Amino acid sequence: MDLTNIIIMFFITFFGTVIFTWFVRKALKDADLSDNPIVSEHRHKAGTPTMGGIAFLFTILLILSLYYKNTDILIISFIMLTGGVMGLLDDLLGLRVKEYQKVVKNISDSAVPIGLLNLGVGEEARITTDKAKQELTSLVEEAKLEIVAEIPIKYEPGEGVKIIVQLLPGLFLALTGVVASCGGFTLGLLAYPVIIIGVLGAINAVNLIDGMDGLAAGIIAIASFACCIYGYIFGNPTALYPFGLLTAICLGFLVFNRYPASIFMGDTGSFVLGTGYAAAAFLTDMPYFAVLALAVPIVSTIISLMHRVHIITLAVEPLHHTLNYKGISEVKIVLSYWLLTVVVCLIGLATKYFIFA
Repeated sequence: MDLTNIIIMFFITFFGTVIFTWFVRKALKDADLSDNPIVSEHRHKAGTPTMGGIAFLFTILLILSLYYKNTDILIISFIMLTGGVMGLLDDLLGLRVKEYQKVVKNISDSAVPIGLLNLGVGEEARITTDKAKQELTSLVEEAKLEIVAEIPIKYEPGEGVKIIVQLLPGLFLALTGVVASCGGFTLGLLAYPVIIIGVLGAINAVNLIDGMDGLAAGIIAIASFACCIYGYIFGNPTALYPFGLLTAICLGFLVFNRYPASIFMGDTGSFVLGTGYAAAAFLTDMPYFAVLALAVPIVSTIISLMHRVHIITLAVEPLHHTLNYKGISEVKIVLSYWLLTVVVCLIGLATKYFIFA
């Protein structure tokens, strides 16, 4: 292992991401390609450039041109580029507005039932269901509610398109044939479903957690750096290349994405990070710790799934938006999620070192 070469790669990746993010942010601003948040608490972010993950693709191409002889870098770059292209397709389709949904505020002195909600005094909500839309006119005429905004809702591709978009990166990784075992088990033909499900899960976990300034980039930076430490301490130094690449990309993006963010990564970025993290875990054969390090997004995804099947009820999905809706500041939520990720990673490292080493 050439530690000097890894450090050089890290700084090239970090500064490359900073430069490319600055360039992409300027280009997106000039083209007026910006975000329109649908969460009431985030409406002040309207106009912030999105699709910042395009900068990740430029950085990956730069690293690929310099380290193409490194098999791990070559494969993870290929998979991350695949994920980025799939995410970019999702972002481009989302530029089309499907509908405009009204945001209403309760201006009465008591709770107002509308649709499936019971809107408290002074609370705001989007009108999404047919039942709520039918009830809105009379409630406005009765001066119980007032319309405070109209939010553009982006077009969502059909389920078939979504499945194909999210399955392809995992399928391509499986087709390379480089992942023959995982966590001490020889996979054989099971490599295909295991890899596809793993990459699919990582994409969705990162995509779901990407809802606040610096949240996803910070968590992936911490988790990836912890995986570097794990690989270095426990005899898997090859982990430093792919996870070091991910750490540097995230830290470089945080220069502009930390609160208050001046650019968002979009699906392009979350797909790059999700596919990259899963691919790194498979390539370095350290799935157990990699999953543990990503515990915060995984648990958040499970909570959202429980909400969708009506096991629990969230005021706003996902959980971090509910916490913000309940009055916790965005900065506190992000720092708490970061800190929780650090704690989980430290517990995992300590457990491995003192118990399973």
